[in-house]
Amino acid sequence: MPPSPRKAPSQARLDRENAQDEIYERIHVAILEHRLPPGTKLVEERLADIFHVSRARVREVLARMSHEQIVELYPQRGAYVAKPTPQQAHDVFEARRLIEPALLRRLIDTLTPERVARLRQHHELEVDARRRDDKRAIVRLSGEFHTVLAELAGNSALARSMRELSVQTCLIIFLYDAPTATSCRADEHAEIIEAIARRDAPRAEKLMLAHLEHIEGSLKLDLSTEEVDLEAIFKS
Repeated sequence: MPPSPRKAPSQARLDRENAQDEIYERIHVAILEHRLPPGTKLVEERLADIFHVSRARVREVLARMSHEQIVELYPQRGAYVAKPTPQQAHDVFEARRLIEPALLRRLIDTLTPERVARLRQHHELEVDARRRDDKRAIVRLSGEFHTVLAELAGNSALARSMRELSVQTCLIIFLYDAPTATSCRADEHAEIIEAIARRDAPRAEKLMLAHLEHIEGSLKLDLSTEEVDLEAIFKS
């Protein structure tokens, strides 16, 4: 007797997963845009009210973000946006210096006109944000550039690591540098894209390492303790 066909996921389960992904993305983007400072307490009850979901749903999202080192969970105290130490900041940039040249080599080895166009399209969004002086969009798009590059390189594990490192870098910039548009120089991404388009891996790697060195070199050891209003951040 043939096995019975596997049942499709229930609509309730799909709705639950979609809700979790939406909450995750909204918190993720709030961190990238420097609207959620490091050390901010993420109160389950308040987030549940804001997103109109159960506390259990919020707890699942926070656990996922804790696994990615974006959120820190403390017994009896709750969840907080991660607050990297200076040593952790150095560790993040060391990891990026190891990972991103490898991603560039892989991308150039498998380069297509469509992938170059995708990078240039993203850079145009950065240029437009700078033209409008939209500082939140500039910070978010600058961080996402590296994630897009990793995704186009075609290694899902490295892309996942790069996504986590990019968010951690945003937290580090928030902590140790004023969250301004100068975190990434306007022309550096453009130069990297042109080196990729020419399939010049050595130059692309050199530019990327200089880019990371510039960001890390701009850091200061000044901590921010500003409190934020979760409802104000996430209200539609």
